[in-house]
Amino acid sequence: MHVTRPPSTFVRVSRALLRDRSGVALIEFAFSMPIVLGIGCYGIETANLALANLRVSQIALNLADNASRVGNMQADNTTQLREVDINDALTAARMQGEKWGLTTQGRVTLSSLEEHGGKQYIHWQRCLGTKSGSSYDSRYGTTKPTDGTAVGASYAGTEVTGGMGKTGAKVSAPPDSGVMFVEVNYDYSPVIGKMWLAGEFARLHYIASFVVRDRRAFDQIYNPAPTATRYTCDRYTSS
Repeated sequence: MHVTRPPSTFVRVSRALLRDRSGVALIEFAFSMPIVLGIGCYGIETANLALANLRVSQIALNLADNASRVGNMQADNTTQLREVDINDALTAARMQGEKWGLTTQGRVTLSSLEEHGGKQYIHWQRCLGTKSGSSYDSRYGTTKPTDGTAVGASYAGTEVTGGMGKTGAKVSAPPDSGVMFVEVNYDYSPVIGKMWLAGEFARLHYIASFVVRDRRAFDQIYNPAPTATRYTCDRYTSS
């Protein structure tokens, strides 16, 4: 008589493993996790970059808007622009971007683009930020630190053909008036790492401009006593 022996422990375990499907989902997850993680990281970085772009563009707009309004009204209804007025506008921009290091990781340039004698001039510039070099300083023209400050001096500044801005989209000042032109260059800090961004996204660049709103006296920037600090563009300071 033939006696059937029970399967050995090894055989029983092997058969049980062949029938077991409990680890299939875990294996699938292990294969898909790098893809899901990569897409998630890219999405987070893209969203943060979009937010950073919005912040920088809003600071440029707000600074140009504020600089176009400030000044000390005179008896003849003209407005004298003072250094303290410019400093207030720059301080507002610094405080707006303080949490993400606007003036330590970037540079803000405020230019007075003016029409004089039928030509466009950058009459003066004021800057804030510690970053230096061609990637951070004004891309559309520079002035001397003394431009716009000398009392009773003849008109000085840097002539710019057609105005300021990119070729084909330049901003020009109206006759006998001016435009507050702002440039912001900022080094973006990624949330996860620079590997998720192309090189051109590492530095954000935004411009904004507003026509001066009042009858501003464009002869100079006034600085009555007690005199205020001049944030000329030969200075590299965060505050």
